[in-house]
Amino acid sequence: MMETSRMGEHTRCVRAGERLDRGVGGVTTPLHTASAYMACEDVEGTYRYPRYGNIPTQMAPADKLAALEGGQAAMVMASGMAAISSALLSVLNAGDHAVLQADLYGGTHRFLLAELSRLGIGCTLVADADPARLEAAVTPQTRAVYVETPSNPLLRVVDLEGVAAMARRRGLVSMVDNTFASPINQKPLALGFDLVIHSGTKYLNGHSDLNCGAVVGAAARMASVRERAVNFGGTLNTYDCFLLERGMKTLALRMAKHNENAMAVAEFLAARPGVAAVHYPGLPSHPGHDVARRQMRGFGGMLSFELACAPEAARAFVDGLELALEAVSLGGVETLVCFPAVTSHAKMPREDRLAIGVTDTLVRLSVGCEDADDIIADFRRAMDAAGIA
Repeated sequence: MMETSRMGEHTRCVRAGERLDRGVGGVTTPLHTASAYMACEDVEGTYRYPRYGNIPTQMAPADKLAALEGGQAAMVMASGMAAISSALLSVLNAGDHAVLQADLYGGTHRFLLAELSRLGIGCTLVADADPARLEAAVTPQTRAVYVETPSNPLLRVVDLEGVAAMARRRGLVSMVDNTFASPINQKPLALGFDLVIHSGTKYLNGHSDLNCGAVVGAAARMASVRERAVNFGGTLNTYDCFLLERGMKTLALRMAKHNENAMAVAEFLAARPGVAAVHYPGLPSHPGHDVARRQMRGFGGMLSFELACAPEAARAFVDGLELALEAVSLGGVETLVCFPAVTSHAKMPREDRLAIGVTDTLVRLSVGCEDADDIIADFRRAMDAAGIA
């Protein structure tokens, strides 16, 4: 098997990280269900026990993701929030401070308010998070900078290279949530970031049938993340690891279709008078388009749009969709829609939610792998029926 560094992107998706059982001869990584192992130590001298994430079925998707992101090590966990919390708490202790962009996934925002503050860790949320604004919030106690790009749900774009350079200059650990982009469209480690975080529930798996998270980075930095994850117990079960590795084999293929479809749908929505704004970094009108073109190889399958109508009409539009499904997740092969105000950002105080632009008529759209013409026809018909021009 050749080194992953010599493999193309599609080959890494299919073959990197696999743990084939040569004795049996199957061409997929076996599903190891045991919680007890007679051989107490593996070749790296660590104990084989599921909570430590070092069962071969657990290591296969982690190593595949590390190969795709260009990292030395990775760990898969039971949820995206397990990955986010393990990464942040691998760096932050009581009395420390972190600088984060303001428009974050609602679960991350909730974690900051409910948990970090309780642990005596300070946070500053920065709107319009460019490198200069983030640096202006740094204090002597700051230990980390955390961004999410494109962001959930407004698809704002952060200059990763600029933020990473600022973090190095100030001695900070840089972290980025790369869920919306995926490692196919964006590679933050190559742009200087220390840790990359994923909700693997989304594009990595791609089939809306498991819950997981992951963190990738240099081996030394990941050792601390792994320690936190092991102590917190956020183990990903081996069946879901099996599904995750299977899903990642088609990641490059799926992302190409997501990218193509989302651009077509974004252009359709941008031309509708009843749509007040379309948030998609692939559109030249997007304020982060130039940065996205520089640091992304594709603009992804996620977008959101603001309807110029009453909340009741927006509700009627979503109720009238037939192909697209209303659901809270994203990144699967099927097209999904939701209202972030009552899903991903439901626990955010209303004034905070409105301040970052998450209104009652903002619709988040995860564009799937169906035919783009069918998705557009579904949206056109539902908008017409709801009286949205």
